[in-house]
Amino acid sequence: MGGRGSGRRSTYDAKDTTEGARPLDIRKLMRSGLLTPGRTFGWQWTLNDRPVANIQIRVELERVVLLYRHRSHREAEWQEVEQAIDLEHTPCNIGGTRCWWLCPRCRRRVAIFYGSGKLYACRHCYQLGYACQKEGRSDRSARRADTIRRKLGWDAGILNGGGGKPKGMRWRTFERLTREHDLHANAALAGMAKFFGLLGKVDV
Repeated sequence: MGGRGSGRRSTYDAKDTTEGARPLDIRKLMRSGLLTPGRTFGWQWTLNDRPVANIQIRVELERVVLLYRHRSHREAEWQEVEQAIDLEHTPCNIGGTRCWWLCPRCRRRVAIFYGSGKLYACRHCYQLGYACQKEGRSDRSARRADTIRRKLGWDAGILNGGGGKPKGMRWRTFERLTREHDLHANAALAGMAKFFGLLGKVDV
């Protein structure tokens, strides 16, 4: 609620965030049973249920090949890109193995790649931060208040006020969550007031 940048500036302010890139999570592919050698399938990203980007993935032994088109801001024509990504398996404590991407730039073992440029790579190589790392104090307070509101079944947004106790929740739990919510909500509102100059000085 406080607005991005209304709190203390973060060291990540100069970075793009993972939310602005196309994530490719190997865990989702594994759970879907798609990483079978010899298989080729499509993968797409959507925004508001509308596709915004897609790639083809060809699975080979111990690697996958990503097939897609790319165009930078300086290029007029689309380029066909074929990028090979090595895979690595590690044993799990309860048996079986876990599959990872091996970043083609730094060889770091990661679960998620990001399409932030022409080639897919890990967030470290693209210097991508997380959106929550760019939040100020009032932003974090508003987010934490909304987390509690979801637990209580209240409408999202601290300006919507409070609500009643969910059915089946103990009064002690409800009162504790309400106190925590009010603490975070008041901090977020104070940050908003300070940001918009409604208060001379507010300690948040």
